[in-house]
Amino acid sequence: MEFSSSLIRGTLVKRYKRFLADVALPDGSIVTAHCPNTGAMTGCAEPGFTVFLSESTNPKRKLKYTWELAQTFDGHFIGINTHNANKLVAEALNNKVLGLFNDIDSWKAEVTPPTANSRFDFALTRGSDVAYMEVKSVTLAEENRGFFPDAVTQRGAKHCLELARLAQSGIQTCLLFCVQHTAIDSVSIASHIDPTYAQSVKAAEKAGVKVLAAGCTIDEQKLILNQTLPVIL
Repeated sequence: MEFSSSLIRGTLVKRYKRFLADVALPDGSIVTAHCPNTGAMTGCAEPGFTVFLSESTNPKRKLKYTWELAQTFDGHFIGINTHNANKLVAEALNNKVLGLFNDIDSWKAEVTPPTANSRFDFALTRGSDVAYMEVKSVTLAEENRGFFPDAVTQRGAKHCLELARLAQSGIQTCLLFCVQHTAIDSVSIASHIDPTYAQSVKAAEKAGVKVLAAGCTIDEQKLILNQTLPVIL
């Protein structure tokens, strides 16, 4: 996924009120950018981090800038925009860069199975079979291990249990962790942050839900989901 125009480099002053971030630009001015991430962003929003902003030309937007990337003090890139996770997965499916999904014939986004109460991110078609996949964006890193979630997520637990119910009925299901942090080389469930979610993931896996992770290469102009990562439960 390439950004449509060059990102603007700056230095993070602070993130606040969840959706706002003050950024110092190279000319010394301070701008307020939209932060498209509702999580705790632990380790992703340290004052002094190098950050990269996209700029909107839409005159109706309240905030001109959107915070897209951060770069840690040791040089690792982080994808801040959680909305990009599904875009990255869609691009990977189209380009068949993840071996786990190379055999799918087609896919649709935002689909509610006939027997379900929840809408899932993707429906994957293989011949006459349809599998359902939920995607979660991972940015919380402890050394080289990634963790999800970074805050309590009742919605995430609900999705896991719904995937488990579908799997028990014979429908193929998958939970995919999309890692937007270049330091991360494996993914685990953050039971120390949300034990209920951790229990839901374990129940889902036991019911037959495939729990997978994939990582990105990231630089100042693009993110590419192109590698599978181990999940350590």
